[in-house]
Amino acid sequence: MNKMGYHKGMSKKFQRNIEDFVCEHCGARVSGDGYTNHCPACLYSKDVDINPGDRASECKGLMRPVSIDVKTDGYVILHQCTKCGKERKNKSAKDDSFDAVLKIATNTGR
Repeated sequence: MNKMGYHKGMSKKFQRNIEDFVCEHCGARVSGDGYTNHCPACLYSKDVDINPGDRASECKGLMRPVSIDVKTDGYVILHQCTKCGKERKNKSAKDDSFDAVLKIATNTGR
């Protein structure tokens, strides 16, 4: 498995799953659109995929947002699993809390 959490030899093939969920970190109710992979309120995610959307990870640990990269077309959130340590980058969504993005970007969200 590489540092992005993909098994060697496996593709990054995306599987769209439309799922609603309750954030296990902050309790927010999240309506998924098939591309939703983190809570828009606190930016936490969950280690559920080996490849995006496959729901094949056995870990199921919480993925803590640890840093924000600023890109020309938005932000990229680096998540790290609190259980197994896997890291994965995800694009921010238009409905993400800008206050949460700022907290992570300034390292005050830990």
